[in-house]
Amino acid sequence: MKKIAFTGGGTIGHVAVNLALIPEAEKRNIETIYIGSKNGIEREMIESSATNTQYIPISSGKLRRYLSFDNLKDIFKVIKGIFDARKALKKEKPDFVFSKGGFVSVPVIIAAKSLKIPSIIHESDVTPGLANKIAMKFSNKLYTTFEETLKYVPKEKSDFIGAIIREDLRDGSKEEGYKLTGFNSELPVLLIMGGSLGSKVINKTIHDNLDYLTKKYQIIHLTGKGNVDPNINKEGYVQYEFVSKELMHFYAITDTVISRAGANAIYEFATLQIPMLLIPLGLDQSRGDQIDNAKIFEGKGFAKVLQEKEVNQSNLVRNLDQLENERETIIKKMSQFKESYTKETLFNKIESDIK
Repeated sequence: MKKIAFTGGGTIGHVAVNLALIPEAEKRNIETIYIGSKNGIEREMIESSATNTQYIPISSGKLRRYLSFDNLKDIFKVIKGIFDARKALKKEKPDFVFSKGGFVSVPVIIAAKSLKIPSIIHESDVTPGLANKIAMKFSNKLYTTFEETLKYVPKEKSDFIGAIIREDLRDGSKEEGYKLTGFNSELPVLLIMGGSLGSKVINKTIHDNLDYLTKKYQIIHLTGKGNVDPNINKEGYVQYEFVSKELMHFYAITDTVISRAGANAIYEFATLQIPMLLIPLGLDQSRGDQIDNAKIFEGKGFAKVLQEKEVNQSNLVRNLDQLENERETIIKKMSQFKESYTKETLFNKIESDIK
């Protein structure tokens, strides 16, 4: 029996693609393991959603683009992570490693290279992150979500494959979504997603304008870890730090979404034809990858974009009104989006590329 070691973590986006591929591996009778951090969000997601996949935790350090004393400490964590990953890979003997990126993936890819285990890494954003920039030096192949990414990576080992969408994305039930939230079909539903850690700017703007927004929408607010406000108890508004299996049911009742611009999430909205207002992470918090992602989706006519420094009540309301006015046009454009590869054809490619 073949075996795949998946890795990747730190954010929901660094796990979503792996969660899309694991069911296809299981269909092919391929054993799956997952190597991730000890306390990262990937552990919670894999252990709750991929119950047949063994989760193996390793040491993981953060990679930073700026000078910090923490960089010195984390070098030792990364080195320990390489030894942890080597130990796991030697024991499990996977046929290859598939990496979605994130800091935890770097020691796994380096360990795989040292053991002559082939690896494929996947980059969701337009420009590669630091983890994948390092990992691609040790990998056999790089897959990209955006065709534009090929301008920034070694062409001889890189292929554009498009978005990888989870199979269960359309399995959500409207009935279950309304039951979980206590909502109904009388008002449209606005879903707000600020990323794994949440966004203080987005959260505050929503909280400050709940009286106005709840006149027009029923609101599901994913605030990020530690950001639920227990003092807010308002009809037509529910808040959660993070959801997993419930998300597909929330998607089923969502009419409009306000979100960060992580590639996996926005491709899911496009697949489900949900008009989106994107508020990408700014340059003060990121390398600008979400700004690039959002610009491309705005260019395709899939979304409106509001930069974080411009977030206030009037701009938020104006952009939401524009989305509503252009809803039919936006949905028509999104209906033309198709995956480049099905899970089956992508797995055929993977197996071909690692031979």
